[in-house]
Parts: sequence; C-alpha cells; structure tokens
Amino acid sequence: MKKEIIHIPHVPAARGNYSPAVAWGDLLFVSGQLPVDPESGLLIEGSLAAQVQRAMLNLQAVLLSAGSDWEHVLKTTVYITDIAAWGEVNRIYGTFFPQNPPARTIVPVHELHYGALIEIDAIAVRKDNVSAE
Repeated sequence: MKKEIIHIPHVPAARGNYSPAVAWGDLLFVSGQLPVDPESGLLIEGSLAAQVQRAMLNLQAVLLSAGSDWEHVLKTTVYITDIAAWGEVNRIYGTFFPQNPPARTIVPVHELHYGALIEIDAIAVRKDNVSAE
C-alpha cells in the first residue's frame, strides 16, 4: 500500500504544506474544511449557520472528488469557537447525516484560521473500495 495524495479541483486551494485529502488503501483522511468560498478563496461573510453550511459543502466536495460520500464517513472532528452555539451547529450538521451518523468529536477552540467560526475534518472509506456485503 502507498499513500495517495488527493488533488481536488472544486475546493479552496491549500494555503500551506498539507493535502486536501490523503488515501491509504480504502481509508480517506480529509483535512479540516473551513467555510471558505471555493470561487474567491475567501472566508464567507455571514452567520454561524452560513459558515457551518459552507464548511460542510466544502467537505462534501472533497469526499465526492475522492470517491466517497456522506454515507461512507466514519468519523468527523468539529472545531468550534463558541461551544454555546453547539445546538445550531448540530442542527445543520445533522441534515448531512440524517441516518447512521459517524463517530464525532467536538473541540471548542479559542480561534481558527482567518477568523472562521468552524472547521470540520473527516475520515471516510472510499466507496469504490467497499466490497458488497
């Protein structure tokens, strides 16, 4: 097995020394997704709800480009700057996982890059590599 760097055309470009996603066999490790507009590369303006939605859509774009989807997400980590707003975040997050949600860790943080209110990463299985049961 060898590490495969996943290059994603429809998400904001990496601004550092990291890859948007890395595959190792069937596993896909997706870097944290900020609420950055894929067209402008800038943090979106607006409410926490808008930022959660954009971060989840960026995560979805990486998953789909790398051969996975929401159903194949095993684990997420959600970094949030205001834990008191967790109810609103959870409501929006839950619309992406209406059934059989993945394992999840919530990490309250003091601040995130570019002043973002949320960042979400994931571990998934590439669906092309999932054998039928």
